[in-house]
Amino acid sequence: MKDLHKEDCKIFEERYGGIEVSEQDSVWKEAIKVYFKEFMEFFFPEIGKDIDWEKDYEFLDKELEKITQDAEIGRRLADILVKVYLKNGREMWLLIHIEVQGYPEEGFEERIYVYNYRIFDRYRRPVVSLVVLTDPVKSFRPSKYERVYWGFGIKFWFPVVKVIDYRERWEELEGSKNPFAVIVMTHLKEMETKGRVDERLFWKVTLVKRLYEKGYSKEDVLLLYKFIDWLVTLPEELTEKFHEEVKKIEEVRKVAYITTAERIGIKKGFEQGMQQGMQQGLKEAIELGLKLKFGVEGLKLLPEIGKIKEIEHLRAIKEAIEIAE
Repeated sequence: MKDLHKEDCKIFEERYGGIEVSEQDSVWKEAIKVYFKEFMEFFFPEIGKDIDWEKDYEFLDKELEKITQDAEIGRRLADILVKVYLKNGREMWLLIHIEVQGYPEEGFEERIYVYNYRIFDRYRRPVVSLVVLTDPVKSFRPSKYERVYWGFGIKFWFPVVKVIDYRERWEELEGSKNPFAVIVMTHLKEMETKGRVDERLFWKVTLVKRLYEKGYSKEDVLLLYKFIDWLVTLPEELTEKFHEEVKKIEEVRKVAYITTAERIGIKKGFEQGMQQGMQQGLKEAIELGLKLKFGVEGLKLLPEIGKIKEIEHLRAIKEAIEIAE
């Protein structure tokens, strides 16, 4: 595995609380940032072959936020912008725009097109938009945006990967040591075992056991364990049973990666992640409501609203805006 970015690891470790779609996408985003090279090799191998991995790549989250913050179609938590260098013998750089989409969305193709053009307009560099769809809806497969009128036309295509398609490639996933094989397997089993808690427990233990069987480093085991533990939730009584099974696995393997202290930290991170996620979601909803109903004057309230941390207070402001004239 590549050397992990300390800050990215910290964010990834802190964000595994809750099962809302926005939070789910957010954790995918942090996993991509920690394992970016592995992400490209797993989902977009042909593109990955053209990237010069000897040179540093750079995530441009703040730049992407500036580009998209005034877009009427909104901003997704899982948008990623990264600058890479190609194996072309020149100091040419490429911006890759990655989307992780957790549910079908009307106008999705248009949003990808708008973001792509805004990035190009700012940097005047080639921009490739890549999409990973994590939703369970087989028919939702956006891959192009077109507008054609009286001889004028725009045609925009982008590569798409659908995670549920890997159901037919389970043996391939089991044979891979790429971290995203674990992440995809976890995502698939989370979807397949909804409402069947005993089966869910079996697969959660199986997925964790696989981390040791594949010989991942301690750092990778902890990061991927947290992804599994975050995504595949269990009732409290089965959670204790799960922890007992993990302890048995470690006793057999004669390792102690996932200690009691780690589990306490995970629970704390769960609570913090939920709180932070809800705060951010409510503040973004308030900002959109102020902009739509009151324009520029309404946005002047944002600095004060930004200081508020109480969830109920933020929710009350959001509801007040919804019914305001």
